Amino acid sequence: MDRRSIGLRALSFGVVLAGWEYAGRAGISAAFPSMSETGWAAVSMLGDGSLLRALGVTIVPLVVGIALSAVAGVLLGLATGLSRRTEWVGIPLFLVLQAAPLAALIPILVLAYGTGLASKVLVVCIMAVPVIVLNSYKAVRHTSTSLLEMGQSFLGSRRQLIVKIILPAASPVIFAGLRLGTAAGFIGAILAELLISPTGVGDLITYHQSIAEYPQMYAAIASVIILSALFLEFLERIEVTLFRPERRAA
Repeated sequence: MDRRSIGLRALSFGVVLAGWEYAGRAGISAAFPSMSETGWAAVSMLGDGSLLRALGVTIVPLVVGIALSAVAGVLLGLATGLSRRTEWVGIPLFLVLQAAPLAALIPILVLAYGTGLASKVLVVCIMAVPVIVLNSYKAVRHTSTSLLEMGQSFLGSRRQLIVKIILPAASPVIFAGLRLGTAAGFIGAILAELLISPTGVGDLITYHQSIAEYPQMYAAIASVIILSALFLEFLERIEVTLFRPERRAA
């Protein structure tokens, strides 16, 4: 990343944080603290260990759910992109799942699987998988025909075409789907903690809201946003390292 990109990112964050500080000090709402108040609350929660403990609880179903979603979503996307029959069977289902209000399924999951880890992992998967599948499917289906024809003219096997042509060509859109799926998975993890059982960061948000400690509530929310941003940056690094040599060189 060059200095200009770093500078623009820093400027973007600076504008958002300055606007947050101004809005908090302007007294728009008693339930909207300033950025500095939220920062001090976060430092206090880190000091007493409550924020780290909550993140430790939240991250378990999140990591398990996102890992399962990534593997299943990419494989299903590849299968639907490479096979017309699989596409006809699978894609309408995932289109419906993407359009459906998935949060409404949470009570059904609670009845079926209880309030433990399994339900929370399933919520993350339900939120993330349709996005990953549909992006992977589109990426594979729109692989350049000329590249495939070139591989076939060199007598490449189907496996070689998939590994050496289709996956590298589709990787930008697949990783875009993984990033969108990860963001949806974070939403699912917090929804699960708010609606299934009050644990982790969801418990912190509910508790501090109930006693009107809004800086602590926003600190908990900000911690999830920061963790999500780090996850997305990690995925981008993997993409550049494995599939984007031109960006790695740049």
